[in-house]
Amino acid sequence: MARIIKEIEVDGKKLTALFDTGSNNTYIRKEFAPSNRIVLKKPLRVSLGGQRHEIKEWCALQGEIDGLSFITECYVIEKLGTIDGKQLDVIIGARTMEGWELRLNPATGELDLSGLKRRDFVEY
Repeated sequence: MARIIKEIEVDGKKLTALFDTGSNNTYIRKEFAPSNRIVLKKPLRVSLGGQRHEIKEWCALQGEIDGLSFITECYVIEKLGTIDGKQLDVIIGARTMEGWELRLNPATGELDLSGLKRRDFVEY
């Protein structure tokens, strides 16, 4: 079973993203977070990769995957660690993947972007 790690673009920067169905939320390293951050009134605590983190900021994120744009909410975090020797800059969580109908194929390590290409929402 392969982990799905892809390059995405945020604010003109190429970032390494892990697409993780085991993570409910989306996270971005502070150094790459957009300037539209909101300071949380009360910090959140989360465990990622066996490490405990305190989340103090939230932001709206606009990015691109293979030239296809998406927007999502995400939490700002100091560091995300490494996987397969790659420094992670972003974790794309299940809520973002569900909202944009991004499908993972762990057997092949491929990401299905057909929902993102369609850009057609059914809300009910």
